[in-house]
Amino acid sequence: MWKYILKRIGLAVITAFIILSLTFIFMKMLKPERFVGTYSQRMAFYIDQEHSGYLFSSDKPIEGLNYVEKLTSKAGVETYYYSVPVMQQYVSWLRNIFLHWDWGVSKTIEPNVKATVIIGERLITSMKINIFSVLISVPAGIALGIWAALKKNTMTDHVISTAVMIFISVPSFVLITFLMLLLCYQNAVLPTQWPNPTDPDWQKTLGYILPVFCLSFGSICGYCRFTRAELCEVMESDYLLLARAKGLTRNQSITRHALRNAMVPIFPSILAEFIGIMGGSMVLEGLYGIPGIGGLFVSALNAKDYNVLFVDMAIFTSVSLLAGVFLDISYSLIDPRIRMGAR
Repeated sequence: MWKYILKRIGLAVITAFIILSLTFIFMKMLKPERFVGTYSQRMAFYIDQEHSGYLFSSDKPIEGLNYVEKLTSKAGVETYYYSVPVMQQYVSWLRNIFLHWDWGVSKTIEPNVKATVIIGERLITSMKINIFSVLISVPAGIALGIWAALKKNTMTDHVISTAVMIFISVPSFVLITFLMLLLCYQNAVLPTQWPNPTDPDWQKTLGYILPVFCLSFGSICGYCRFTRAELCEVMESDYLLLARAKGLTRNQSITRHALRNAMVPIFPSILAEFIGIMGGSMVLEGLYGIPGIGGLFVSALNAKDYNVLFVDMAIFTSVSLLAGVFLDISYSLIDPRIRMGAR
């Protein structure tokens, strides 16, 4: 088991390395965009890029090379900045990360601020929203699914199943747009945008209601439908009938056998759902003005702020791959009969 876990972690690291490497190379093959800002900001940015090994400077134009930008100092001295070949930039990029943990500075989002600092400031907000939504959606969805399965083919089951089929088709960005119109603009119950850091605590708390509910809404419906289907299938199995025949009550057979076996395919979906919520929050963060890494990914992509984009993508890639590792391990924790990596 330990050999299998270490092997999976190693494969996840290699996969993340390949994905990020290809992303860096393809991004750097694009034509570089000139820095937009004051002279001091531009000079600081190009000096940092030259120090990192992505650009080199010359006091004279070089034939056959297209310069990124020409800067003229107050003394009238002209400096030409040229792009280093892509593979040399790639080697410098790896050296900066592994030796100095330097992912570069931002060019547009927050000029000349380290990309890791920008991500670190916004990561906590995204994680809070996503964790709250999972904590709400998982118990609520599973509870509704169990209730519908125990009331199979009754009016309660029909109402829950019909509501789930209707609401699961509503995208989260449509839901938050409707709720913003209803609760924020027409009735002014909730804030229209994500609260500022200087706002009082009660207003910050209200700011979590809309995004957390909209992220949880679709997940609750999905868990409910999945739990109901799995539990209904388990409750009709032969070994559960045998448990009832041995004298266990209906509640005992469900809690001791049916629920645990039904959770084998359900629990791994919780990890996958967390990753789905991380990706789905990109749209919600943009609509509600949430300073998270999801909206930052879109902003960095549109602004061609590649250093920030690389760090953001590294987080999404790492979380996705590690979730796959934990997903496989979770099978053996739920069902002792499963031993991953066994011959």
